[in-house]
Amino acid sequence: MIRLAAPADLPRIVEIYNAAIPGRLATADTEPVTVEARRAWFEKHGPRRPIWVDERDGEVIGWASLTDFYGRPAYGATAELSIYVAPEAQRRGVARALVAHAVAASPALGLTTLLGFVFGHNAPSLALLGGFGFVRWGHLPRVAVLEGVERDLDIVGLRLG
Repeated sequence: MIRLAAPADLPRIVEIYNAAIPGRLATADTEPVTVEARRAWFEKHGPRRPIWVDERDGEVIGWASLTDFYGRPAYGATAELSIYVAPEAQRRGVARALVAHAVAASPALGLTTLLGFVFGHNAPSLALLGGFGFVRWGHLPRVAVLEGVERDLDIVGLRLG
């Protein structure tokens, strides 16, 4: 069941996010974050830029968020989509369900464009988003350093409607 995240979900959201850090595929954070450090981020989200969780058998196993792009009013119809899935729930369709939900919900939120910022070596995420029609709109070569390796960042986009 995909539903809006509640404040009580924040510890699990952080736990899932932190589980992605060691894999060096999904985030540029290199050290775990704390619940307290993510509280302001969580509270910034709301009806216009929600966080959704996928809850199955009473446990949150993945989450998606929409975040303002670039913080200027002219970009108000554009949002960045982020998806994270608990390691034990990967390859079970959770990410696909979250992307589908976000894409379907976005027009009602006044969005015309979704963006994804994905490391170039993250083939699974690029393929997932590509399956929904996201295409590469930008390529930033070697802008991140993870474990001493320079990594590219791809910007993928989807026009809605």
